[in-house]
Amino acid sequence: MTDRTESIESMEQLALVWRAMVLDRDPDADVRDLPGIAVRWADCRFAFWNCVTLTEVDADTALVGERLRQAADIMRAKQHPGFLWLFEDLLDAEARARVRAEAEKAGLEYAFPGTGMAGDFLPIPEPAHPELTFARVTTDDHLRAYADLNSRAYGFPLEDGRDGLLGSTLWKKQAHAYLGLRDGVPVTCAATVEADGRLFVVLVATAPEWERRGYGEAVTRKALYEGARATGLTRATLHATTAGAPVYPRIGFRPNSPIGFYSLAQ
Repeated sequence: MTDRTESIESMEQLALVWRAMVLDRDPDADVRDLPGIAVRWADCRFAFWNCVTLTEVDADTALVGERLRQAADIMRAKQHPGFLWLFEDLLDAEARARVRAEAEKAGLEYAFPGTGMAGDFLPIPEPAHPELTFARVTTDDHLRAYADLNSRAYGFPLEDGRDGLLGSTLWKKQAHAYLGLRDGVPVTCAATVEADGRLFVVLVATAPEWERRGYGEAVTRKALYEGARATGLTRATLHATTAGAPVYPRIGFRPNSPIGFYSLAQ
């Protein structure tokens, strides 16, 4: 694949996976494909389930500005905050250079960076870590632990993560979601879901006090190993935060489009 093709793939994977996640959270969620904008908005307390993204390729500065204003209007109409995910490599060169200024005009502010990644490297060997055991998420207690790890890792109140995940059938039945346990206590987690012939890695998190021990990499490998074994898929995709970006190339991922996350300006 070319870099641009992988960037398009990254955006399309977000739109596909988030459709499933948001509708799992609320069958009446705002899930729409508008001209140039995909809306995936559960309007719940878990901000990652409240998402809009721009979908056009080679959009110029004027069009990007228009879409940013439209996206901001959608976000303002919601009860709970969320993020605009902007895949920067989908914009033309001038629009990439001016996108933050255009976002500011639209009433958006830059929140944090991310990176799309993908690779054809599955299957992988069964992973192990000397300090961890792994448990698949199959119960409400497992899912609560998974939600709490994400809330703690990303700085959300515990109730926010629980509002996004508790009660889900998808996470207990369809996702290959795993906890990494140290002495029986959940300290890290990762999941993969099947999405249009790929395994998509989602919601990787490690308790802050247990970072930098290889736990996140180990549990991500576990989710990929089990997902690939169950589906036979050979390609995987994900969206990495700054903290995770150095880890995933060790597994086999290659970066493609930078992602800018934007929230409504305060």
